Amino acid sequence: MLTRLKAKSEGKLAKQLCRVVLDQFDKQYSKELGDSWSTVSTGSGTERRGGSPGLVCCSWRQIRSSAAMCLSRSLEPLICNSASQGYLLCNEYDRPRGRWLRQTLESFIPQPLINVIKVSELDGREMGDAQPATFDKVLVDAPCSNDRSWLFSSDSQKAAYRIHQRKNLPVLQVELVRSAIKALRPGGLLVYSTCTLSKAENQDVISEVLTSDSNIVPVDISGIARTFSQDFTFAPTDQKCSLLVIPEKGKAWGPMYIAKLKKGMSTRKRQGEFCKPC
Repeated sequence: MLTRLKAKSEGKLAKQLCRVVLDQFDKQYSKELGDSWSTVSTGSGTERRGGSPGLVCCSWRQIRSSAAMCLSRSLEPLICNSASQGYLLCNEYDRPRGRWLRQTLESFIPQPLINVIKVSELDGREMGDAQPATFDKVLVDAPCSNDRSWLFSSDSQKAAYRIHQRKNLPVLQVELVRSAIKALRPGGLLVYSTCTLSKAENQDVISEVLTSDSNIVPVDISGIARTFSQDFTFAPTDQKCSLLVIPEKGKAWGPMYIAKLKKGMSTRKRQGEFCKPC
């Protein structure tokens, strides 16, 4: 019985894959990722025509609850330290997603931790001007191609339109990062993340920011890859300040790109602090 259900589920999953998107990914990522794309597209040895790419293996409920648990732990110091005036601001410009964000927080974050969380619906590109030099840390979870979701597009025309429009995303992503930099206090840390394998939306965005802003320096996070090499599969990014997790069949994580930057203490870098784009 379980075998039949599993076979039925896998068959349904394979039928839902969008050929337009998969063909585009094959064309683009085989060039950008090389051998790493073979690991993703074959699902750890499963032939593409007989199975599904590693990209489609995901448990959203598991990811959401795990993220909420990590968030709860990160907020505990704000509660335990009575002298702390810290808070967490979650900003979501899209109203339906904003409602979903609030529901998720209310469902998974216990009292009194929920009291130190604020939710806003500001255009992220305006955050820096609205709250300049305010935050110690900023996470830019940027709008991106969302490779997993696009693979399940049921409308081929809509999928083709998304593929065509994705070239506009890096402009928005750079604007969001620059706004986040404005919102950071001097010495503050910024993490940029996406859920795409696209180099234009990942490494190129970070390179553009580092090249254009002399007060931003990359933070070496390459040690994370060594620490979690047994848990995740990493593809090279040629940047010490960034990591790219690529999915494998049977693993829920990836694609996931993260990069870490630091804002200087002044508008000019201190001597010896200059670093080329990682």
